[in-house]
Amino acid sequence: MIRWLCVLLMMATSAGAETLRLAVTTSFANSGLADVLLPEIAEDTGIEVQLLVVGTGQALRLGAAGDVEAVLVHARAAEEQFVADGHAPYRREIMYNDFVIVGPGVDPAGVGGAPVAVDAFRAVAEAEVDFVSRGDASGTHQAERRLWAAAGVEPEGVWYKETGSGMGAALNTAAELGAYTLTDRATWLSFGNRRGLALLFEGDPALFNQYAYLPVRGEAALVLEGWLTSARARALIDGYRIGGEQLFTFNAEPLQ
Repeated sequence: MIRWLCVLLMMATSAGAETLRLAVTTSFANSGLADVLLPEIAEDTGIEVQLLVVGTGQALRLGAAGDVEAVLVHARAAEEQFVADGHAPYRREIMYNDFVIVGPGVDPAGVGGAPVAVDAFRAVAEAEVDFVSRGDASGTHQAERRLWAAAGVEPEGVWYKETGSGMGAALNTAAELGAYTLTDRATWLSFGNRRGLALLFEGDPALFNQYAYLPVRGEAALVLEGWLTSARARALIDGYRIGGEQLFTFNAEPLQ
């Protein structure tokens, strides 16, 4: 860790302010955590982080094209393929939260009584009540597709509505239609337009949501990685709350 602190100091003093483009998921951006972290990163390292806010699939495509210096996403299988394809040397876990299922408070499909997430998804399909999917190859969309597959369901029909949008827009659509959707907890806690939506299902280990950092190129990406795995990052990430609820839990191993 001492070595990485020295690197941080050298980069900040010798290079002056430097810009780094970081592709991040809409769920991370919607949470408001970036507004807390970015000023601290700039102060500690001299790096100005510019966010490109997209779904995980698009973030990885930007990384593969060399359009960003680093990526912060939440779809492990896609991240591992990104590394296997040679676009990043490794993935480093930074923090996690979980997915939750939200929907109309009257819960016509009985999702709230399901024992596990797969049964909750199966109940929606059997009832053929509206379900909003992001449909954008994001980490949330990939998690949703895994749950449908585990439930033995190929979602289709008028009840299944793909928006091709970010998490906030998908939640707005669900609120307007009185529909179910899968969302990360951070976006849900920071979402203001809930109308009749309620959190109906949570707590299944299958809903675990890990965020990982992938350095694509450049020294600044390694400096940022050192900061994101530091005690300072831990304090800010674990301390970030909305309405008294913690949105993310830091789980990065410090760099040696």
